[in-house]
Amino acid sequence: MRFDDDLTACAELVQKSDANRFLAVMAAPVRARPLLFALYAFNIELARAPWASQESMIAEMRVQWWRDVGAEIAEGKPVRRHYVATPLSKLLTPELAACIDGMAEARRWDIYKDPFEDEAEFDRYIDRTSGSLMWMAAASLGQADEAVVRNFGYGVGVANWLRAIPELEAQKRIPLLDGTLEGVQSLARKGLERLSKARERRAGVSKDAGTALLAGWQAKAVLKQAIREPERVAQGALGQSEFRRRAGLMRRAVTGRW
Repeated sequence: MRFDDDLTACAELVQKSDANRFLAVMAAPVRARPLLFALYAFNIELARAPWASQESMIAEMRVQWWRDVGAEIAEGKPVRRHYVATPLSKLLTPELAACIDGMAEARRWDIYKDPFEDEAEFDRYIDRTSGSLMWMAAASLGQADEAVVRNFGYGVGVANWLRAIPELEAQKRIPLLDGTLEGVQSLARKGLERLSKARERRAGVSKDAGTALLAGWQAKAVLKQAIREPERVAQGALGQSEFRRRAGLMRRAVTGRW
């Protein structure tokens, strides 16, 4: 699919609002970029929807709007005109679009200030957001074992979640089941274990599909940092230097070893 005005707008949105995924897309083969830009732009729009208003009813309506977009694509119906929804409907299969329902349902947690009920609910949130996004991207690009991709997506999701803790807490959310230093370390170890489990079965993901996993290139380093220095989570100080960040992405893009 060629880059029309809609896809260009999607790329600009990703560049502005999700710099890490933008870099990952630009490190991917040109043929993979339309799908990745459309999908990541959708993810930004859905992630923003719960925060669109302090009125929960309005926020619910915003999330439902994107849930309905997913249903239209999944059911093969005409898709409402939108600069993200339109290209997404042309690039995402109905089977994969069915994942959007679970993603939208998970995002409803962001609207309210209730904590996660238990570990199972937290895990489901990470899998339905990060895991589903990575699965839709990977499966759209090539052959892949869903369990492998979702394990990797879980680890990446935990790394991203830990980096988001200060902002979530500033918004009066309760993002962690156990906010102690030990609790942070335990969650980071779990994320790292899921990353390792995925990498042990790297052969289950084709080279083309593996392009989608480039987006998680920083996860291992971030999780290890959270284990080693858990106090960095509350400080909003997780992450690598700009040089290490870019060098790590280039290395993985060249070798294909996500």
